[in-house]
Amino acid sequence: MSAAGLLTTTDDDLLRRFTESANTQDRVLVPTPAFHDWFTERRNANSYQVTQVPFRGLSGWRFQPDTGNLVHDSGRFFTIEGLAVNTDHGEHPHWTQPIIRQPEIGILGILVKEFNGVLHCLMQAKMEPGNVNLTQLSPTLQATRSNYTRVHKGKPIPYLDYFTAPWRGRVLVDVLQSEQGAWFLHKRNRNMVIEVTDDIPLLDDFCWLTLAQLHELLHVDNLVNMDSRTVLSGIPYAAPVDRPSLLGEDSFRGALLRSLAEHRGALHELPALLSWFTEAKTKHSLLQQRIPLNEVAGWKATDEHISNHDGKYFTVIGVDVRASNREVAHWTQPMLAPVGQGLLAFLAKRIGGVLHILVQARTQAGTFDVIEMAPTVHCTPNNYTDARPPLFLEHVLDAPAEAIRHDVVHSEEGGRFHHAENRYMVIEVDDDFPTEVPPDFIWMTAQQTASLVRHGNYFNVEARSLLTCLHTLW
Repeated sequence: MSAAGLLTTTDDDLLRRFTESANTQDRVLVPTPAFHDWFTERRNANSYQVTQVPFRGLSGWRFQPDTGNLVHDSGRFFTIEGLAVNTDHGEHPHWTQPIIRQPEIGILGILVKEFNGVLHCLMQAKMEPGNVNLTQLSPTLQATRSNYTRVHKGKPIPYLDYFTAPWRGRVLVDVLQSEQGAWFLHKRNRNMVIEVTDDIPLLDDFCWLTLAQLHELLHVDNLVNMDSRTVLSGIPYAAPVDRPSLLGEDSFRGALLRSLAEHRGALHELPALLSWFTEAKTKHSLLQQRIPLNEVAGWKATDEHISNHDGKYFTVIGVDVRASNREVAHWTQPMLAPVGQGLLAFLAKRIGGVLHILVQARTQAGTFDVIEMAPTVHCTPNNYTDARPPLFLEHVLDAPAEAIRHDVVHSEEGGRFHHAENRYMVIEVDDDFPTEVPPDFIWMTAQQTASLVRHGNYFNVEARSLLTCLHTLW
């Protein structure tokens, strides 16, 4: 480690410590039943109210008279504007839509510290106005630049100084990652994990949990929020090479652990995967042109919402928010409200006894660099009632119960999206499922995904959330 606190290599000891935290059920600082009691108490300790209001009820927000863009008087936070998209990748070569433009980079950070010889993560019970249940488990720090520079003139954000230079701890993970490309234009956040050794104050809405506890909680609907899931996806683990009985199991778990082991039976070498990804990005084009919101075709605007003529995709609404424990106690803002629950699924197959997951090359309206890697199935099924469904959707919807390895509903980012939920699934297919797949798809091992997810703009945020879920299964 350098004098600035930077981790220069992913050393074996760090991998061991992360893996131990993900496998240790004892030596926890707070037992999981006690956590649930604490979380319920924190939900009840604070008062929240979120009310949908017409756009004229938004204080500090206005539609620009010339463009129709929805903007904040400060010129900060974010804007709702129009986007024209032209691409040769996917079913639709051209469309226009509203989109959120938030060019500033926020910070999503988790502090980790060793207690009882095991790494624990400092997590926060945090209210976001778009969450279906309001309070979910978030990272230590979850803030846009406008928020942590206090444009809102509210209270300072706890623990912020641990995530800004000069470092007060050891930097374990630090990478720029993308957000939802269907709804954001080029949005990225800094995903960070910082290890501390000093005593730090434990505030009321914060709790220390091991990775094993977080993995358990990831099986609960709408508990661990999206910002936590994306940061957790960047944590590296070691395969249990010291426990050969686990690696030798003839089971899904055994195949997943072998998939996590380095250089074990991968169908494609890592350079070939990178070449496939680079080829997809250079072969296809994505032209994104910002346009006035009032020039978006196929959408209608009223004082209550902005919606698609066919009732698909999403609507833009306004909300009035009151929260007793936020930096600002009362504010209003526009939000994007998806129509229907999304479906995100990896198909997984044992190839030579090693589990592989099927990854998709995907382009979305606001994608930063033409293509990102996405789940095998990434869609909102309701949008395809009168159109050809995505490839492999029927394999997910018709999967027998014994093939479903993971099935949970998680919320997406609650600061911008209102009641946005996706069903996250891992489906194991049998030997008859073809190994040869269409050009936009490729098989990867868990170890290969772990290598790539630590770099920005490889996996989209939905895939990163699903990779975090995958790690709960070993």
